[in-house]
Amino acid sequence: MNRRDFMGKTAAVGAASLMGPAAFAASKKKPSTPIIMKDDISLAQWSLVDEVREGKWKTLDFAKVAREDFGLNGIEYVNTLMEVPHENYLKQLNKNAADHGVKNVLIMVDAEGDGASDTKEGRKQFVINHRKWIDIAQYLGCHAIRTNCRGPEGANPEEALKWAVESYNMLLEYAMEAGIKVVIENHGGVSNDGDWMVRLMQEVNNLYFGTYPDWRRPMDDFDNVKYLEKTLPYAHGMSYRNQPTEELTAKMINMAKDSGYSGWYGIESSGRAEIKKGKELLNKYLLNKK
Repeated sequence: MNRRDFMGKTAAVGAASLMGPAAFAASKKKPSTPIIMKDDISLAQWSLVDEVREGKWKTLDFAKVAREDFGLNGIEYVNTLMEVPHENYLKQLNKNAADHGVKNVLIMVDAEGDGASDTKEGRKQFVINHRKWIDIAQYLGCHAIRTNCRGPEGANPEEALKWAVESYNMLLEYAMEAGIKVVIENHGGVSNDGDWMVRLMQEVNNLYFGTYPDWRRPMDDFDNVKYLEKTLPYAHGMSYRNQPTEELTAKMINMAKDSGYSGWYGIESSGRAEIKKGKELLNKYLLNKK
């Protein structure tokens, strides 16, 4: 199904009611090879989710917070923290980012279904639900949307792989025409299995598809260093988190650098003190700044 057909179907579930295809006409681009970006530091909105939920600031203030409070060059939105993303709202987000010299990097998409749904209807709905966020990402000048791909609890990995391949191949038909990359963050289930993720990347085999490694702290059931090592070749972003020691943080930064990855490191460590610490460590080990 082509992008025009998708837009017609998406209207039925609300994307066109948000803005409509015409709102994007001026910014449409032909599919092309994704641009390789230079290393830089962005702020993931989830790192300050408590402040947003407490009403201390809104998503419209995000660019100002990133620039004035942390001196960071990029922002990574969370869709569930946006108010009502109609066209005027999105225009204001773009204006605020431009006014503060901040780049809109990506949108973390939650509550829109799972990429390894075990039903045909669930996989179709996952694709439909994410199209509007591809459109919004394009409108904001983001390079990617982040998705979730857990699969049902206890799902057979082989079956989950088939389901995910189907879902992402369908979604990528739409994303490629918009010039927006689709990435998966390790948020539980099959996405926590580095070997499974590598197989998914190889099966889909699309330049617009990739991983978004979450540098969660090491746990008994999750080796974040090994996961990063396996998924780095397919990374189109980094969900950076401070590690228990500076030595381990430096090791993971150097792993990413040595792999050839180049792009944004979105700080998702929780709270202002941890964000500032993350910026300091990334400046030291990634950007070689004091």
